[in-house]
Amino acid sequence: MTTRSRIEPPALDTAQLAAMPLHAITEVFGEAGLTQRLSYEIGRLPADSRYAVADAAEWALRLHADQRRTREPYANHVLRVTLRILCHYKVTDPEVLIAALLHDVVEDQPWAAAGVANHGPPPRAAALAVITSRYGARVARLVAAVTNPVRPGGTDWQSLNLQYVEHLATSLDAEPWARVLKLSDFTDNGVGIIHTVGPKVRHSARKYNGFLPVLRELLDRPDTPLTEGVKRHINGQLDLAERRFAAILDADRR
Repeated sequence: MTTRSRIEPPALDTAQLAAMPLHAITEVFGEAGLTQRLSYEIGRLPADSRYAVADAAEWALRLHADQRRTREPYANHVLRVTLRILCHYKVTDPEVLIAALLHDVVEDQPWAAAGVANHGPPPRAAALAVITSRYGARVARLVAAVTNPVRPGGTDWQSLNLQYVEHLATSLDAEPWARVLKLSDFTDNGVGIIHTVGPKVRHSARKYNGFLPVLRELLDRPDTPLTEGVKRHINGQLDLAERRFAAILDADRR
């Protein structure tokens, strides 16, 4: 990694960053803190893995550079999803980590990934082809499995949510490692819902609450490649998300 790359921001206190929860790093240090934490964590991987993951991180940060969530750069979400898998799920497989870094690229930045002008239908197949050429077929397959289907126009939100629940159950059924990506993604969105503001909060709580039964069933499958201790940790996070959804929806009904 070069000394001036985005994945190596100006030095912060690494020991402090390593001890901080991911959302605390986000609040205090923002993207710079998250990128330094990732640089520290992947620095402990074998050299070949380290350079491949760092390259994917650089590319993901460039692709999402102009994209924002409700209150933060979108890159923060991508970094937290990857760090959660690496630090909390204890997964060091470089292809899984690369897929985590790129998990929203095909859905949100297909034009940039494919290197074409941003107009017309999203070039998802072309974006996946680029991912395949850069990082291999397995990475592209995992990214495809967690990519939301294109939303048909004029469909109400209840139908869209049902469609997505069915998509989750189908696309993740045969891809155990993609379940790991989706669980981290969901945790960041679901547990992190308290960091969201505005009318999106209630809509997100309704949407995410419907995903919980499918995700719990996928998590508890014997072939989901996580240790029992990690599965208990994730179930605890899903419990926390469920309590937060309930609080939001109960307040909305009053």
